[in-house]
Amino acid sequence: MVNPWAGEVSVTLDGQEHALKLTLGALAELEAELRDETIVELIERFETGAFATGDVLALLIAGLRGGGWTGTSADLLTVEIEGGLMAATKAAAQLLARAFAAPSL
Repeated sequence: MVNPWAGEVSVTLDGQEHALKLTLGALAELEAELRDETIVELIERFETGAFATGDVLALLIAGLRGGGWTGTSADLLTVEIEGGLMAATKAAAQLLARAFAAPSL
């Protein structure tokens, strides 16, 4: 079970639930993946709906790594995400929101 107060989000890969969390290390890895872009630009894309599938995957990978997952980006491309694209996008958006704002009661 995930703890939203700790910034965690849940995603189910191949039938197994995983906790996602944007730790400092995961954020640093995400920034490296974004290259010349910033986390703020990524957040803005999610806020305006202008995000790409690559943004969703980058967030999921960073969050999974922050949650202790040892897989690679290639591994994520081969798993089934329960709920498909909509669930993956929702998890990525929640991950950003929980990393940078306190959860509402």
